[in-house]
Amino acid sequence: MAHNSTYQNQDVWFLDSGASNHMTGRKDLFTELDEKVHGEISFGDLSKIPVQGRGDVMIKQKNGDHAFISNVYYVPDMKTNILSLGQLLEKGYHISLQNMQLTITDARGKLVTRVQMTKNRMFPLAIHHDTPKCLTAIINNKDWLWHLRYGHLNFESLKQLGSKKMVKGLPNIHHPNEMCESCVLSKQHRNSFGKEANWRATMPLELVHTDVCGPLTPVSNGQNQYFLTFIDDYSRKTWVYFLKRKSEVFGYFKEFRTLVEKQIGYHIKALRSDQGGEYTAGAFQEFLKQQGIRHQFTPAYTPQLNGVAERKNRTILNMARSMLKDKNMPKSFWAEAVLCAVYLQNRCPTNSLDTKTPHEAWSTHKPSVSHLRVFGSIAYIKVPEARRTKLEDKGEKCILVGYGDRTMGYRLYNPTTKKVIFSRDVIFEENESWNWDQTKASRSAELIPEEETREVATETQTPRDQQTPQRGSPSPQRYDTPLPIDRDFSDMRPRGTRSLEDLYEYTEQMEEDLALYCLLMTSDPVSFEEANQEGKWRSAMDDEIRSIEKNKTWELTNLPKDRKAIGVKWVYKTKRNAKGEVQRYKARLVAKGYKQKEGVDYGEVFAPVARLETIRLLISLAAQKSWKIYQLDVKSAFLNGFLEEEIYVEQPPGYVKKGKEDKVCRLKKALYGLKQAPRAWNMRIDDYFQKNRFEKCSYEHALYMKKEIDGSLLYACLYVDDLIFTGNNPAMFEDFKRRMVKEFEMTDIGLMVHFLGIEVVQSKKGIFISQSIYAKEILKRFGMEKCNPVTTPVETGLELRKNERGDVDPTYFKSLVGSLRYLTCTRPDILYGVGLVSRYMETPDQSHLNAAKRILRYIKGTLNDGILYTRCEDCRLIGYSDSDWGRDLDERKSTTGFTYFMGDTAFTWSSKKQAIVTLSSCEAEYVAACSAVCHGIWIRNVLQYLGFPQVNPTKVYIDN
Repeated sequence: MAHNSTYQNQDVWFLDSGASNHMTGRKDLFTELDEKVHGEISFGDLSKIPVQGRGDVMIKQKNGDHAFISNVYYVPDMKTNILSLGQLLEKGYHISLQNMQLTITDARGKLVTRVQMTKNRMFPLAIHHDTPKCLTAIINNKDWLWHLRYGHLNFESLKQLGSKKMVKGLPNIHHPNEMCESCVLSKQHRNSFGKEANWRATMPLELVHTDVCGPLTPVSNGQNQYFLTFIDDYSRKTWVYFLKRKSEVFGYFKEFRTLVEKQIGYHIKALRSDQGGEYTAGAFQEFLKQQGIRHQFTPAYTPQLNGVAERKNRTILNMARSMLKDKNMPKSFWAEAVLCAVYLQNRCPTNSLDTKTPHEAWSTHKPSVSHLRVFGSIAYIKVPEARRTKLEDKGEKCILVGYGDRTMGYRLYNPTTKKVIFSRDVIFEENESWNWDQTKASRSAELIPEEETREVATETQTPRDQQTPQRGSPSPQRYDTPLPIDRDFSDMRPRGTRSLEDLYEYTEQMEEDLALYCLLMTSDPVSFEEANQEGKWRSAMDDEIRSIEKNKTWELTNLPKDRKAIGVKWVYKTKRNAKGEVQRYKARLVAKGYKQKEGVDYGEVFAPVARLETIRLLISLAAQKSWKIYQLDVKSAFLNGFLEEEIYVEQPPGYVKKGKEDKVCRLKKALYGLKQAPRAWNMRIDDYFQKNRFEKCSYEHALYMKKEIDGSLLYACLYVDDLIFTGNNPAMFEDFKRRMVKEFEMTDIGLMVHFLGIEVVQSKKGIFISQSIYAKEILKRFGMEKCNPVTTPVETGLELRKNERGDVDPTYFKSLVGSLRYLTCTRPDILYGVGLVSRYMETPDQSHLNAAKRILRYIKGTLNDGILYTRCEDCRLIGYSDSDWGRDLDERKSTTGFTYFMGDTAFTWSSKKQAIVTLSSCEAEYVAACSAVCHGIWIRNVLQYLGFPQVNPTKVYIDN
């Protein structure tokens, strides 16, 4: 080994044919250093110096890219830096000496460097060392921002994308002088693979490469350990699937084959893989023979010969590691990062294609990338009105974890609800990230099934811990560039034509979601695979399919070329009686209606349902007249609605017809999940009622009345597929049920005992409604079943204020308040208190939580309370109105409260903050009285229709 003091420059490395290893004395040059490695270096004079570590040194190339010198010895006593030519040869580099020059080329013949020999016969190589920098300070730079958005793609490839106009929406990129710390730590180069085979496919699917990567630790949020890739040799487009076991490869290959062959119109001719057991299994081999697919194996223990797939997996993992590292995300998100990396890789340049990305080579469409954002960024999504009540937040704080393919929009993870969702209405803060270190102890993770994509598979289970956000900078960057895809949901809910009921448009929106609140306490299967393991759910699915076939809901047919089939999925629900005992297990086949496009496969969607106060009014009238109320349940109600549009859906999971796997179902009638299904069902039953001489109430479109010449009356009230009826002639009941059963498949429940989660007891004393079982479940759910009861729901003189720095988990608080709101269906005594705490759901603090828990303590002492409707000859309507002037300390607004009685018992009530600021208690009382009177006008009209006209003016008692 030669030395020369002239070249003791710290940025010079000497190429030495006599050195056994690369070595340096500079510890600061290492990006990674294993100091457990020890040894000695021997010199020609028999002297020795100690080795105190081995690692990787990062260098900056002339083109601006960064590379690594790996396996470099750290020798503190070395005064020069040595590059071993022998070590370079072992790594596949070619070295030649000619014309006083030493030339190094890589395995593909590309020039790496050329060094001129000096006078003293040495080969010094000047190398520029670089230090990685944190990207937080440079994210405002356009070039760095696109480097991050593109999953840490190297700058040469970014420049190529822009200069060759391979994508839309990418600005011109320049190579910055800084380097990416995440790339340095995540993309360390290893020994290169052998040179790629010269043969290339000349058409799509002529050759497909595949490989399994894993097991990866930790397991992903979806409990997967492996990912499986398929690469089309012609276009180099990649598909990825996540696996719990390698034995799942065969099933996913069949799914992949069906997907791509349908998409492109070609058939897979050859499949190239290693000789892993997952590929050599007998069933897999037999299937390939039957389909005429040639299977090419690479020799055992030579992954280099499966180069395309091996390289692709390495590239995907490098990109995934960089994205996770950059935002300091838990490693359990590796599947989300891999999923996003594949999406980006399909929009990246590749040496195998000249001016096209894999996406364009496959689909012939140039992709737009203007929608790309930094993986792991904070995202604020807009919650559509259809998915929230009036008091709930209009936005949610999430984390960007990818992009939708079949479900259009950004793929977002909500750390508080532990759900993966899709949305297009998003505001991003790309320089912020979630603080995963400051975690709170949380409840067990909730597995939520989401729509799957198959350019990239879908991870659905979420991490175990609940986290709090970390703000990165006081000046967030926000972007609202629209995605180059169609909207996946509408922001505004369609509304129907109304008459006088416009007067009470302010009525609590929570009544629309009553059925959803009833589901709070159940834990049913969330996927077909889970349900299929239990016979009770398989039987329920069989019943659903029988109903569909009996009803002639669809017919198998070929999918027209210009149409797309909508996916379907199973939804499971345990039905319980008033005592909470299991009645039956129900499986519902649901169409993924969020894929529908307005004007193409749906038009009008509005369908009315009965208001809870209408149902209570009917109960009150029945009690006063000593009538019995009966209940019918329409089996698979939505399957009865006729469709006006031409709609195709996929065959249901678990019930694909043998030999007809390529067929789809053309719907003749509606299916649950379709946007127009509720309307189609409502139009069908509305048509039936009117043909059978029922008169529809123009003030409550889900209320019907049939009147005979002899004065016999029958009232029917509809809430989706639940129907209650009463009247003064039991003979009409039997005729009504007989006709209904003949027209629709019905379940005769008998006396009304359990309706929308409300317990109903009909006796000689009257009709009693309550929610005692639900109240007990609320106490148990929130750990208050052993609390000490109190005598009032709200503490006297309670004053609450908004707190911008709430110290209570908002999700927990919203869940608590939402549960209490449903309880107000039969508990007007807690209505004011629940309305009060509902104002602080955005940033609740301990005082708000204490107020909500006091309501729970009050419920503890009044578990069996409800409302008893009794017989009364006086059917006069009487109202009461009041206001709480200026008690909202934040906005100084007042609260309106009113209730109406029919006889001795209340049947409707409201407590709501007024929309305006009133200047006096008198003015606040007038505002409250106005609301009460408007509501009273609507009630009088409904009573007029029902045959209980209010001859005299209705009295409304107002606080003076």
